[in-house]
Amino acid sequence: MSVHPAPERSAPHQQARRPVGTLDVRAAKGARRIAMLTAYDAPTAALVDGCDIDIILVGDSLGMVMLGRNDTLSVTMDEMVHHCRAVTGSVARALVVADMPFLSYETSPADALRNAGRLFREGGVRAVKLEGAGPYLPQVRALVDAGIPVMGHIGLTPQRVAQLGGFKVQGKTADAARRLLDDALALEQAGCFSIVLECVPSPVAARITTALTIPTIGIGAGPDCDGQVLVLHDMLGLQDRMVPRFVKRYANLAGQVTAAVTAYKQEVESGVFPGPEHGFAMADEELRQLGPLDENVTGQGKG
Repeated sequence: MSVHPAPERSAPHQQARRPVGTLDVRAAKGARRIAMLTAYDAPTAALVDGCDIDIILVGDSLGMVMLGRNDTLSVTMDEMVHHCRAVTGSVARALVVADMPFLSYETSPADALRNAGRLFREGGVRAVKLEGAGPYLPQVRALVDAGIPVMGHIGLTPQRVAQLGGFKVQGKTADAARRLLDDALALEQAGCFSIVLECVPSPVAARITTALTIPTIGIGAGPDCDGQVLVLHDMLGLQDRMVPRFVKRYANLAGQVTAAVTAYKQEVESGVFPGPEHGFAMADEELRQLGPLDENVTGQGKG
């Protein structure tokens, strides 16, 4: 049984494109579902924002999606700032949230403040996301007290994947589920405006969603969360790596890209591309004035 009634569907751009803020996200609790996607560069951020997505996450998943790495742990603050700046420069409506990368906040509240400040000042984001609770609650409080909105993240936390023993569902036992609920309540108390629940059994996510007054955003956490998030490249079928069970592919763009690049290569090799319509003409008089090609120049630059 769903926690929320199904909202009425509206066409993109039907609502005014007023920028989404954290207060809007909080106000969506129990009123409408929240749609969140990742973006890591200017073109895709502009496309996603043009569809009136509520939240764009510049995730440290960029390490795997954009940089070809095996995990998120090696992503640096400089890399996060670089991608955040590209995204925020192309977004007019969505709330842009940045992941705080591994070891950018765990060490102390002071480090969390300094690094979150960089994401705000240099990257242009308007909220940050931290993985975990417990020992990191002082960091959350310090950021919130400084005026930096924080999105929590519990369940499967990719930055702790070595500790968790891999990408596994979390909260499958009653004790583990209670710990997740306690963590969610603690994050809410610390000042988070929303919490991501990743790879959590649907009934557990439903209980957490009901217990909180702030929105939950699920990824592999069932239909009863207040919102959903996916990695854009996964849902568009832009990569062939393993696709998690919770991903729904809405397109297969990798196949289209492959077909287009193959056709381009064949047309270049056969001389079909570029055709006359892809070039630029020159006035006959100007061409006559240019005169014939000097024989001494012929062949220069070849080989």
